[in-house]
Amino acid sequence: MRRLAAAAALVVWAGAAHAQEAVLPALRFGIDRATGPQDVSLTLQIVFLLTVLTLAPAILILLTSFTRIIVVLSFLRNALGTQAMPPNQVLVGLALFLTFFVMTPTWNQVYTGALRPYLDGRIPQAEALERAEPPVRRFLLEHTREKDIALFVRLGQGPRPRSPEEVPFAALVPAFVISELRTAFTIGFLLYIPFVVIDLVVASVLMSMGMFMLPPMMVSLPFKIIFFVLVDGWNLVVGSLARSILG
Repeated sequence: MRRLAAAAALVVWAGAAHAQEAVLPALRFGIDRATGPQDVSLTLQIVFLLTVLTLAPAILILLTSFTRIIVVLSFLRNALGTQAMPPNQVLVGLALFLTFFVMTPTWNQVYTGALRPYLDGRIPQAEALERAEPPVRRFLLEHTREKDIALFVRLGQGPRPRSPEEVPFAALVPAFVISELRTAFTIGFLLYIPFVVIDLVVASVLMSMGMFMLPPMMVSLPFKIIFFVLVDGWNLVVGSLARSILG
């Protein structure tokens, strides 16, 4: 027993000694004096990148079709009457991946024309931003009504643009958002119609049978779900959304 205790103590002592000799890495962050213009440029690029990452959710919502997709999916869930099914996480995830899918052509143009040359060092940052603007502007203009653009141009009290390229981004972005909301609400209204018809039919049948105490929503919910499944509703809704954006 003494030998075992001594061996155990030796092992513990050796492990402690090894731990004391081990060198652990340390991370230090600080601000130092710049030695040249390149250091200042790199610092500004890091600050710009952090700013973009902070504003990424707003950029994703305002400059893509995410708004249209998530509003339509929310309308669909309410029309079905399934309350929290599918969950919000599922709807947001589906809306995000649909947004990535429909925005791929635009993002490919931005990547090949602006981002890739900038990362390769062939063009400066200012020129990269100039090259990235036309594809994004073209996408926004294709899905924005002239009436909405005219509204924000008048509110901005600026000069009347003579061509689509002269429309300022400050007026184009909010015009695009309200155009997307109008389109989403129109699609949501069309989605509601068949489910409202089912609710009316079920309510009429229950009243004719004298079942006034039975909630119509409880009876119509299974019929709406089976109807949506039989017509392959998710395929139709997602396909219609993608085609309405891609053209």
